[in-house]
Amino acid sequence: MEKAKLMTFRIRPTEWSALFRAFIKWTLLGAGVGVLAGSASALFLRALSSATDFRESRPALLWGLPFAGIAIGVVYSRYGKSVEAGSNLLLERVHNPEAAIPFRMVPLVLISTVVTHLFGGSAGREGTAIQMGGTFASLLQAPLRLSNSDHRILIMSGISGGFGSVFGTPLAGTIFGMEVLTMGRMRYEGLIPCLVASLVGDVVCKAWGVTHHIYLVPFVPRFTPSTWALVLIFGVLCAAVSSLFVRLSHGVGHYAKAWIAAFWARPFLGGCLIISLTHLCGTRAYLGLSLPLIERSFTTEGVYGGAFGLKILFTAITLGTGFKGGEVTPLFCIGATLGAAFAKNTGQPTAFFAALGFVAVFAGAANTPIACIVMGLELFGSAFAAPLAAACLVCYSLSGHRGIYSAQRVHHSKAALVAVDRSLSEGESKRERDFRAQSAARQREEDSTQAGPAGEQDSGEPH
Repeated sequence: MEKAKLMTFRIRPTEWSALFRAFIKWTLLGAGVGVLAGSASALFLRALSSATDFRESRPALLWGLPFAGIAIGVVYSRYGKSVEAGSNLLLERVHNPEAAIPFRMVPLVLISTVVTHLFGGSAGREGTAIQMGGTFASLLQAPLRLSNSDHRILIMSGISGGFGSVFGTPLAGTIFGMEVLTMGRMRYEGLIPCLVASLVGDVVCKAWGVTHHIYLVPFVPRFTPSTWALVLIFGVLCAAVSSLFVRLSHGVGHYAKAWIAAFWARPFLGGCLIISLTHLCGTRAYLGLSLPLIERSFTTEGVYGGAFGLKILFTAITLGTGFKGGEVTPLFCIGATLGAAFAKNTGQPTAFFAALGFVAVFAGAANTPIACIVMGLELFGSAFAAPLAAACLVCYSLSGHRGIYSAQRVHHSKAALVAVDRSLSEGESKRERDFRAQSAARQREEDSTQAGPAGEQDSGEPH
């Protein structure tokens, strides 16, 4: 019997030196990205707050939404075609980091998002924050002469810095920048820069005087078997709702482009539909971020049982017809109102299920369950750890392989019986698919050329 080999421990100064240099390098780069992302988020949040207050004090501004849509469409048609993909462009650049992200993305998305909210469009804010953070991070590559591999990590840190600073959740921002790129895979090479960028971004944003909303959950129920059963059932409902949001948002965008050729007419029609829906509903609660609606979801006052469906419709029309903004805050609203309605119909604490829905629907729509669990812990406390994890993971597992970010790739299927072709995942660009197909064709030709004579000689012979 062979003797067990003992592991030898060797001190390798060169390895330690390389690790230390990499740590210092990415700590400094992450801090720089965090300062830029945090400052950009602070500017954006202040502008967004002012636009929202101005709109609420002047209800007639809603009538200008169709014309604001025309203006956004014209500006992007003339100056923003290279950055029209928005957050998906950032994900594409992480997957293919050869080219930088044009700086014009920053002013275009900042101004167009504020204009969307000023006139009453239903949109979020995370898209704008991560696009600005990712763009600023990308622009550091050229002056610092960084490699394409470093460029990829820089953009990831910019995404983390933007997300962590705009929501005041630095740990969730850290994970989001590594998790959102590929479904089923975490990119740990960006751990240090994503962490530093998100932490610094959050500190810098708050240093500019920005405050974030706090949602209180005064009562946490005892976790009995019946409570756990309700949490799991609610997770299934969140999966259905998140899948509906994704499909409706993409569907509106697809059919708007297919049926309406004029680029300016799509947001014009979308604005007209938002005005019509607002008057049909008799409330303006679904315009903008809908933060008051989220706040009411955490109170015993509750909300209209179908509020989550109306917010889905308002947001899908706004974003699908060409207005700008993010999807995450509307998803928070959709999840919170769904939770409030579920709690009312089951006799459970309203704030508890509103908190679960707040993060669970986002987990399913963005395919980022770990980031959403951590966000829930940052926002609501550790007492929610187990039910938050259960709701988020159930929602993620059942929400399908489509998400709000079409450039997100699929690394692992969510179920063994569901076949997902990773080479043709929704996140792969047409250029990549064409390149892959051409390479495969050339390889087949080379193989057939080399194996041709041998194949004739060996025909019918066993191997």
